[in-house]
Amino acid sequence: MPNDKLKNYLHLHLLVFIAGFTAILGKLITIEAVALVWYRMLIASILMFIYIKIANVDIKIGCRDLMRLAGAGVVIALHWITFFESIDVSNVSIALAMFSTGAFFASLIEPLVYKRKVIWYEIIFGCIVIVGVYILMQGEIRYIKGILLGILSAFLSSLFAVLNGKFKETHSATKISFYEFVSGVLFISIFIYFFGNGFTASHFNISVSDLSYLIILASVCTAYAFIAAVYVMRYISPYTVVLTFNLEPIYGIVVALILFPESENMSSSFYFGAAIILGTVLLNGIIKNIKYIKRKRS
Repeated sequence: MPNDKLKNYLHLHLLVFIAGFTAILGKLITIEAVALVWYRMLIASILMFIYIKIANVDIKIGCRDLMRLAGAGVVIALHWITFFESIDVSNVSIALAMFSTGAFFASLIEPLVYKRKVIWYEIIFGCIVIVGVYILMQGEIRYIKGILLGILSAFLSSLFAVLNGKFKETHSATKISFYEFVSGVLFISIFIYFFGNGFTASHFNISVSDLSYLIILASVCTAYAFIAAVYVMRYISPYTVVLTFNLEPIYGIVVALILFPESENMSSSFYFGAAIILGTVLLNGIIKNIKYIKRKRS
């Protein structure tokens, strides 16, 4: 029915807005990136486990697949750490603009994982994205560390997305996420114990505001957003979902400008470079969506 379809599209855009709001929460939370991601994945794991019990989801898995999911959990943990660290050393706009370069990395990673040919226009789009990053950097060279961390975060995000695409061929999305979240918590715990300051009292001494933001981040922006995205994809084509999620940086940057005008007001070259990156990503999604529709009709 048309009304149901409209509701699902509006729900999808709400999820995209929530995804963009993740960066806003990263700006508001004052604890450092490693601890932030540890709390996020721990709380999300607990919430996901509750959901699994209520929904009676089967999470049985073999040892080999468990190890693969654990590896992906480490990748997503590193993606989130570098993303929030990029915000800490620069700002929300830089981190989100660099996050958009993930489509370029995906075009290089997918042919290797899925053993398909490289698509020529994806390479051209990738070169255009590099030009956009170069232009962006000209006006914001002071944020070079944040830019590099953002690019690394985008690469890890693309690697994670491609790996998850393979896992979904044999496992449910809920099972995949649960084991990845738990693996991420274990990985960060080991890192904190051996390479950080350990689990001292200061690690658990967080403010009420930070705890509130963390609960929102883990529940609304992680557990709920993931489960809801799986639901929406039952009624909306995957390519439409992917295309719409490309709007995430736009939503996030606009909200950041409204909430943090002093730190988020960037140079004209930044917005020009960011527009090139985002425009290229959207065009890539549109072309893929057109090809997908043609394949369904033929």
